[in-house]
Amino acid sequence: MRTALQAAVGLLLALLAARAGASLVSTLALGAQAPAPATTGAADAARPAPAPAPAVPSPDAAPSPAAPSPDTAPSPDTAPSPDTAPSPDAVLAARADPIASYTLRATLDPARHTMRGEGTLVWRNASRAPQRELFVHLYLNGFKSPRTAFLRTPVGGFRGSEILYDYGKIQVTRFAVREMGGADVWPQGKPTTPGDPDDETDIRVELPQPVAPGEAITIDLAWDADLPSLALRTGHHGSFHMVGQWFPKIARLEPDGTWAHFPYHRLSEFYADFGAYDVTVDVPEGFTVGATGRLVDEQRRDGRAVRRYVQQDVHDFAFTAWDRFLEMRATTDDGVAIRCLYPAGNEREAALEIELVRFGLAHLGAAFGRYPYDTLTIVHPPEGAEEAGGMEYPTLITTGGSWLWPALGVRFVESVTMHELAHQWFYGLVATNEHRHPFLDEGLTTYAEADALRARYGAGSAARLLGIEIDLLAQHRVGAIATGHNGAVAQPAPAFVDGEDYAGLAYLRPAVLLATLAGVYGEDVVRRAVGRYARENRFRHPGPEALLDAVRREAGDEAAEALRAGLFDRAWVDYTVASFQSWPADAEASAAPADAATGAPADAATGAAADAATGAAADAATGAAAAAPHEGGREAPAYRGHAVVRRRGSLVLPVDVELHGADGRVQRARWPARESVARIPYAGASPLVAVVIDPDHRVLLDEDLANNARRLDPDVLAPAVLSRASFGVGLALTLLGP
Repeated sequence: MRTALQAAVGLLLALLAARAGASLVSTLALGAQAPAPATTGAADAARPAPAPAPAVPSPDAAPSPAAPSPDTAPSPDTAPSPDTAPSPDAVLAARADPIASYTLRATLDPARHTMRGEGTLVWRNASRAPQRELFVHLYLNGFKSPRTAFLRTPVGGFRGSEILYDYGKIQVTRFAVREMGGADVWPQGKPTTPGDPDDETDIRVELPQPVAPGEAITIDLAWDADLPSLALRTGHHGSFHMVGQWFPKIARLEPDGTWAHFPYHRLSEFYADFGAYDVTVDVPEGFTVGATGRLVDEQRRDGRAVRRYVQQDVHDFAFTAWDRFLEMRATTDDGVAIRCLYPAGNEREAALEIELVRFGLAHLGAAFGRYPYDTLTIVHPPEGAEEAGGMEYPTLITTGGSWLWPALGVRFVESVTMHELAHQWFYGLVATNEHRHPFLDEGLTTYAEADALRARYGAGSAARLLGIEIDLLAQHRVGAIATGHNGAVAQPAPAFVDGEDYAGLAYLRPAVLLATLAGVYGEDVVRRAVGRYARENRFRHPGPEALLDAVRREAGDEAAEALRAGLFDRAWVDYTVASFQSWPADAEASAAPADAATGAPADAATGAAADAATGAAADAATGAAAAAPHEGGREAPAYRGHAVVRRRGSLVLPVDVELHGADGRVQRARWPARESVARIPYAGASPLVAVVIDPDHRVLLDEDLANNARRLDPDVLAPAVLSRASFGVGLALTLLGP
């Protein structure tokens, strides 16, 4: 679910940051004192190619031939080989196990904003334990009064803050189990959420006899519903109706026999079993309907339009009805029928959304497994009904955004469309518990959204305006950094203290964490890991351990541990160049020279603790670097030195360190960063004048990018290291963020 507030605030910051970033780039860019040797590749045109340098051994370990080297240390170009290749689409699960299947009929009165429903639920006990009770969600009752769990806990900084002028509710009038003599088992009186007399969204239903494991029952249903004024996914605005979470919905029973039931909380979404849906929607003639599934029958009589939709292998059903919808259609090369419903005046947005869905179905399908359904319906709500936008349902998404966004070059419409489409995989096909682990759907969806839009638009994936390209990851990064210390990513939806933390920790931080792993271990590696997770868990209900396992199998133990720490332990990281120094090689036997970056004696600059921490391992690394220039007949180095680098925080990720000589030559070392401090050796033909950590800006979660570089003289330095505008934007976003 994507909100306009998130996008608008993020893009405003990004635009301001881009302007500030341009200034920062010019201020912090490194210039060469001596002519630089020729380089290859457009990306390296501003600086000489880095000379090979050894990886830095850990100061905590004795020198060993097994110490990591550039050939063995994890890098974006080398990652552990997967134990087996990801499952190809040919062996994807073809069908879901149907646990909860509904045959329903909904009759909508758009003038009174009411609905009458009836039908059947076929439910099977797929657990290992007999069941003497059921739990049923009545989500519409979240809008029944100011005392409900939903309305009494307003959450700032997120959507759903509108003041209702019409309350909504659902009243079950029949809940009869055929296999139990047709007894109506719905609780008498006023059933409420267990332990909460003011909430009626989570109802316990006792059964007269147990349902054995593997046994199925058929429940006859009837209910009446009042739709609220539009608020957070459902309701009415004029004659426009968005009808979501509108029927008595059985909770999911876990394999161990425990029910995953919960009251409807403002930040919580949903969790349900797969099944087959056969739903008839009865509306006044003249109303256009968009719904989950395929339209298989349509009849018009007595001033009513009656349409029947069917869809297997889904876990929810939603529909919209409006008498002013316009319609646009397209079909993908794979035969998926795309239908966009939109208001007059949004023709360009509708065409753009169809274009994005066509691209997204192909891109996301290649990454995470082909889209298995025949249809995809896009609903662009009218002005005033924005709360219906930015939401996902099986085979149906709602978008939003004014014509002004594309005209300005801001990709809000593209972002919300791709985000909701990606939910077809992360929520739809991989049906995680959105109440308990919201990051598994929102975080992975945000990662997939950014990956797809960057593939489509490159560096301008968030916006291209005023001559500036803004990367979506730069926009995401500011929220991820701002909220990173506020709580764990992996926490239940009701545990987030406000909407800002929920957006930052459930959406942005896991996405930027995955993008950071992609920068460190390789984009293809991480995309393959998330693809493995999506393919292997299609039509299943995995938890976080399944994602960690997929990353471990594709990227290795260190990557999986970094992901685990980032999700569960509030792990963070800030790399910094503490100091550096160099001296003539023939003066090594003399007293230690002053530190080049600080002017203090070397011992004072690096600190006795740093020397003690690096110890023999640092000496061994220095020796290895000293020997390197002799290889291939090259002359001995004229200067030796080292840089002291530090890692603050508990997120452990390997990182590159560049050592810039005064002659423009650059050496690069791979620092595993398992230790919190290391001494990086230098041996070159000229003095060491600058040190840069993570010159390619791969670690997006590095909290303070301004301390990644240290130089001897701002006017006499090696070639530019802050040469990419996207890095300047990211740096400025960090400085502007709270």
